[in-house]
Amino acid sequence: MKTLAVITFALMMAFSAHALDEKKLLDLTYAFSAETHHWPTAKPFHFEKVAEGRTPGGFWYSSYNYGGSEHVGTHLDAPFHFAEGKWTTEQIPLSRLIGPGVVIDVSRQAGKNSDYKLQLSDISAWEKAHGRIATGAILLIRSGWGKFWGDRKGYFGTDAPGDIDNLHFPGLSKEAAEFLVKQRHIKAVGIDTPSIDHGPSKDFVTHQLFGAANVAIFENVASLARLPAKGATIYAIPMKIKGGSGAPLRIFAVLP
Repeated sequence: MKTLAVITFALMMAFSAHALDEKKLLDLTYAFSAETHHWPTAKPFHFEKVAEGRTPGGFWYSSYNYGGSEHVGTHLDAPFHFAEGKWTTEQIPLSRLIGPGVVIDVSRQAGKNSDYKLQLSDISAWEKAHGRIATGAILLIRSGWGKFWGDRKGYFGTDAPGDIDNLHFPGLSKEAAEFLVKQRHIKAVGIDTPSIDHGPSKDFVTHQLFGAANVAIFENVASLARLPAKGATIYAIPMKIKGGSGAPLRIFAVLP
């Protein structure tokens, strides 16, 4: 009986250790559909019904085809996207996609300037309030652009098909990217806009810097207003596309 009690206790402890409080789970991913935002020159997401309904045998059966760009909706940019020889999608270690979340809120600045770029001063202000950004953190930039999701013109600055000359949305400055890579050694970075580089960018310098350092990028991240400045754990799991420059992403947080 004593042995049985010990085993029962051990099982209860194991279950408790792995149980998740659903109230602490926060989905940071937009659903994929025909309406999901995509880069102006990229192929949109499509969803095709193959079968849906009752079979002659009386049971339910449904099946669909899907497709589109790697870089549509909430997605990952692999380092290889802008850095030759760096990690492709399937090469990114899972350990680099899971980590402590840091959220820097620049929604006030972006509200005054749609082309705002995260500055070193924004990072300094965050660290003054919350402490030094830890090595291996996953940094997420909240610009407030989620309010435009569903409004293509508001989100991109233009809704003209194929228009990449009139893009306007916030991003991250070259100086901030260099600091985060060289001084804070973050493992991944994300933003609630279409690109980590602000809309008018033509050289995508922050993509290049993060890619060269094998830092994964997450774009079109949802619900950042619900994340605390620190304390959450981020899980960002992409489709494992061999040789990919990116992939659709399921990203979520476990709140403190």
